[in-house]
Amino acid sequence: MTQHFPTRQLRFYLTAPAPCPYLPDRLERKVFAHLPMGDGAVVNDGLSQSGFRRSQNIAYRPACEACAACVSVRVPAADYVLSRSDRKTLNRNADLQRGLVEAEATVEQFELLGRYLRARHAEGGMTDMGWPDFVAMVEDTPVRTHLMEYRLPSPDGAPGELVGCALVDLLGDGLSMVYSFYDPDLARRSLGRFMILDHLAQARLTTLPYVYLGYWVRGSGKMDYKAGFQPLEALGPTGWTLLSARDRDAPARPLLHSLSTGGSGPSPPEVAGAVDP
Repeated sequence: MTQHFPTRQLRFYLTAPAPCPYLPDRLERKVFAHLPMGDGAVVNDGLSQSGFRRSQNIAYRPACEACAACVSVRVPAADYVLSRSDRKTLNRNADLQRGLVEAEATVEQFELLGRYLRARHAEGGMTDMGWPDFVAMVEDTPVRTHLMEYRLPSPDGAPGELVGCALVDLLGDGLSMVYSFYDPDLARRSLGRFMILDHLAQARLTTLPYVYLGYWVRGSGKMDYKAGFQPLEALGPTGWTLLSARDRDAPARPLLHSLSTGGSGPSPPEVAGAVDP
């Protein structure tokens, strides 16, 4: 069955069950579609508002039969109020040089990603990522994508050492943080949280309503930090609503997915659609 968009028809596919990377003893499935060239930005906008994430030229969403722990979340940028801890995080990183660059992979970025993955996600599938895979992750995109680099100050005015990087999609209603990585030796700086705070500031400056954070996974220690950004909107059966403290603590209920699929297909590329603290 096809899903209709203003620009063209999309065909959705369902992956085979595979071990869940976030919760033990569970299986995950994804529904996904290939983003079209030319119309990719428009289609990606609509799918993002429906809870999909982008990985290269594929948009995907969890479609697990007995679990609804993965919840799409976004932060209303204009409503976010900095906490005391947030202000300390911003102050600790006030010396960093920020630069927006085109979505073109560099060896410097790839080496930083490797250090980050080995330190923070040693058991994950992305640790086997080679240079061609990284190039595809960054450059294989039919949408409006850029990289935000964060560098230490340099005394001679030259570009300083790269310590953080975020791959970001520009949506019609916000910034979607596709993947972020940073120097694992600089834990004191809280670079993961800092990059989210910085993108909230960027969204406010450009009058974009939201920063999309991907999936908050209820019960996953790696993803709990996302619920700490308040106010936070979550996508549910009735649309986007504020995620209350009661909602955060409630057990996940099985979710009936409304998308019909056009058949089975290979799994989308293994690129995490989320940032990490």
